[in-house]
Amino acid sequence: MPHCELSYSSDLNIDANAILAEVEACILRHDGGAGETKGRAYPAPTSLHTHLKATVALLAKPHRNTAFTAALQKDLVDLISAHLPRPCWLSVDITFSSQTYHTEFLE
Repeated sequence: MPHCELSYSSDLNIDANAILAEVEACILRHDGGAGETKGRAYPAPTSLHTHLKATVALLAKPHRNTAFTAALQKDLVDLISAHLPRPCWLSVDITFSSQTYHTEFLE
């Protein structure tokens, strides 16, 4: 189950829900078995310079190699940047969860 966190300067007027939905769709295009992406957005009440940082965390799997990561990152940069005004700093960080990561759906 991927996770995506958006942290951004509060001067950005963005639709964080739309960005998170597009990130989920993008991940699924690259890996149809990835499942739902848990998304969160955090506007910073105080910031210096207009910016957005997207951190995407995935479970490490053999098919999520260097080529997979590079292609996913390019597509994420393209789709997120389409939502941002100019000038604006954009950072996209793809990380892989450790072997001790645990997740489950509680009912």
